[in-house]
Amino acid sequence: MANQFMGASLYVPANHKNLLAIANGELLPNARSLIFCTEDAVSEEALGYALFNLQLTLENMHLACKADRFVRVRNVEVLKRVLAMHGAEKLTGFVIPKACAENFHDYYELVKDTAHLLMPTLETAEVFCDDAMRQLRSILLAPEVKARILALRIGGNDLLALLGLRRPRSVTIYQTPLGSVIAKLVTIFKPHGFELTAPVFEYLDLPELLDQEVIQDLAHGLVGKTAIHPDQIEEIECHYRVSNTEMESASAILNVNSPAVFKMHNAMCEIATHKAWAIRTLERSKLFGQHSHDVSRPVNEEQDASY
Repeated sequence: MANQFMGASLYVPANHKNLLAIANGELLPNARSLIFCTEDAVSEEALGYALFNLQLTLENMHLACKADRFVRVRNVEVLKRVLAMHGAEKLTGFVIPKACAENFHDYYELVKDTAHLLMPTLETAEVFCDDAMRQLRSILLAPEVKARILALRIGGNDLLALLGLRRPRSVTIYQTPLGSVIAKLVTIFKPHGFELTAPVFEYLDLPELLDQEVIQDLAHGLVGKTAIHPDQIEEIECHYRVSNTEMESASAILNVNSPAVFKMHNAMCEIATHKAWAIRTLERSKLFGQHSHDVSRPVNEEQDASY
């Protein structure tokens, strides 16, 4: 079963020459989540070979692997073909493209009798309509459906394309019109128990800007980010590590002997409102570890209930 925090999910075209070695962890062993793409990363002319390559990969893919492995299908017909492939049961699940209330049922019906998880991608014009997103949420909230939804993926490039835009090289996604859209998706879905992942960062030569964007992803409560190159995996996941300050505060908040409100590291800690954050912080620490060096000034202070 995949973890709640996904970190970096690496997209790999299904026609990649080293697809099997990547799927088995022989190449890129640090990858935590792999998505074999049959959609935008594969041209129409290359689809036949991509599916053949994927079939060979599934047949020879090891059951045991550190990474969760998904297929991003192109459409319902491709999902049918992949499910019929020998070895499809080894997959963690599928990424559903351009998911909306009108098409989700067609995808779900194909996997409802399997053990596969789903990650619908929010990347159509309906994303800009709150009512349409609430309608999709109602469908996903059906108990048998919700149990299959690992996360909702935000398709940033497709959404920008609908606006006739491409992200500039000088700003993060949050300084484009999608900043408010991402915030709205968080408020529509997260209170109802759905996790969301962040859009791809498409520039490979702007690591400092990527750093800024991942920090903003985490500030919005997003649990993962699409990576388009192996070098981005560490660049993304280093920000998922927990600092000493965060670890100490989270542990104190979850300590049954702590007062309801106290001061720690020059910040108010309130158990009633910060408990969920503390639990998620400890989970992040288990999955991604801690920073070897805390960016904040070391503080060794007692809890102060007089904040």
